[in-house]
Amino acid sequence: MTDSRLPRKPMNQTPALIVFTDLDGTLLDHDSYSHGPAEPALDRLRAAQIPVILASSKTAAEIAPLRATLGFSDCPAIVENGAGLLPAGADDIEGDDYVRLRAALEEIPNTLRTLFTGFGDMTADQIAQDTSLPLRDAANAGKRKFSEPGRWHGTDDQIAAFLDHLSTHSITARQGGRYLTLSFGQTKADQMQTILARYNSPKSIALGDAPNDIEMLETADHGVIIHNPHRAPLPPLAGEDKGRIQRTKLSGPAGWNAAMQQLLSDHGID
Repeated sequence: MTDSRLPRKPMNQTPALIVFTDLDGTLLDHDSYSHGPAEPALDRLRAAQIPVILASSKTAAEIAPLRATLGFSDCPAIVENGAGLLPAGADDIEGDDYVRLRAALEEIPNTLRTLFTGFGDMTADQIAQDTSLPLRDAANAGKRKFSEPGRWHGTDDQIAAFLDHLSTHSITARQGGRYLTLSFGQTKADQMQTILARYNSPKSIALGDAPNDIEMLETADHGVIIHNPHRAPLPPLAGEDKGRIQRTKLSGPAGWNAAMQQLLSDHGID
């Protein structure tokens, strides 16, 4: 039997396709974090030596072992919502954005600051309780280098004032499937363009379920919005009316698997 986890083509060779995928609520189940239902499509991707680029709000410490489990350690990964890029084969990445971001948070008036509970305000036990992650995974989720996810507890008017204060430090916010994530502005789509260039710009597929995936979905040659019953659906996206972006009926990894299986067949990949 052929080993479906053989190394993929190096970046100086152009693969038939390249796949960019969000994790929570997309490739991973919203509640269990399992990718099991997507395994048939993942197996086809590994066998065809198609790079799969994980693109998530997760940290490098979280993504590196997951990338290895999935069999794509030879591919780069987009971490912390695009604020960082984890090189192929690396277990970690250096960066000081998080220290600067936390310092800026402490300059916000206390009446607004107390309305945002970031991962840096929680212990590993509290992160585990809030995310339903095992304690070890929760500890890795707290190893931030570039961005700060958290819960917002205030009103729309209060969040506008909160973000206005952060903007003076060039900090922006993106709403993901679970958390409001603060960073210095780079997105998944920014990192996507860098990776596409390194792979000689093959045809691209992107899959996601949340507002912070929109630019990635619209940048790809073909985008897939994964149904997520836990949140409001994304608005109509550019290209969706022409069929360049589609929506799944199934949620999470089951929807991911069904869409990817069809796309692989459409592109003639066995």
